[in-house]
Amino acid sequence: METLNEVALPYAEWQPTKETIHRYLQIVGKLRLAVSPRRNHWWNVPFHVTASGITTRPMGRDPVFAIDFDFIDHRLIVATNHGSRSSFSLQGLSVAEFHDALVHAMLAVGADPFPILLSRPFDLPDSDRQFRVDDEHRSYDPSAAATYWRVLADVNILLEEFCGRYSGKTSPVHHFWHTFDIAATRFSDAIVEHGGGVDPVTREAYSREVMSSGLWFGDAETPEPAFYAYTSPEPNGLSDQALPDGANWRPRGGEHLAVFPLSAAQRTGDVRTAALEFWEVAYRAGAMLANWDIDRLSCPDGVTDPLLRISIASTAAPLRASRS
Repeated sequence: METLNEVALPYAEWQPTKETIHRYLQIVGKLRLAVSPRRNHWWNVPFHVTASGITTRPMGRDPVFAIDFDFIDHRLIVATNHGSRSSFSLQGLSVAEFHDALVHAMLAVGADPFPILLSRPFDLPDSDRQFRVDDEHRSYDPSAAATYWRVLADVNILLEEFCGRYSGKTSPVHHFWHTFDIAATRFSDAIVEHGGGVDPVTREAYSREVMSSGLWFGDAETPEPAFYAYTSPEPNGLSDQALPDGANWRPRGGEHLAVFPLSAAQRTGDVRTAALEFWEVAYRAGAMLANWDIDRLSCPDGVTDPLLRISIASTAAPLRASRS
């Protein structure tokens, strides 16, 4: 099985599959938005990575149910806390057929499909067309779908490691169905005031100073997966800060996004180390300019206990010496 050091997911080759899966995810994601208990910064809405795909996590009330995408067996599974279960194959389905199959699967387990019956894509070119009549998007390459999931799974672990290095408020690692990326966000306590002209989704997501890190799967302008990072609100001078070789700052809606293509990380021979360094450098650039207390918020090896830190350091020192 390919690792992040070897995987290739050229945008042009898997774009039709990506566009179909993206709409599958939006249908289920809109259901998650409608029936999950609300969390700060919309943390209740995205998907989480599993050992075979992604999950909504439990939601609803009676029954409580979850929806899982299995990208190994290429099935969608709806399961309840009552023991009911219904599933169907993802292969060969148009978005309209997926929509209908999901509605029937939910009815079969006693869950209410009403929130998605008239739903439409969010921030996609066909946002004026209901999912239930979309017969255009129907490509599903199992190999590409499996590769997409393996990238998600590997980057999920990298982001978990990166999150462990920060002791402040941190989001879960989650997969966003609207932008089709996987990310985690570090927060400060600084409140950000937004004017009334800012939409409520943005106001909630960015009600505090944040620094986000993640990977997205590319678009026409960046036709390959790429690691990214940004600070919001963006402090003055951020895009002047140095980034690792192969990374650069790119304009993003009046601000800047630090971008590090997966291919550039692969050229280092060690994607894990390269990605973690990129995220750390981008974080420190934003944290320094935004006056975050970097040292106080640091959490080496995921440990805040000062006595345990001393123990880890004293154990690691002889090991480092023996290897040198």
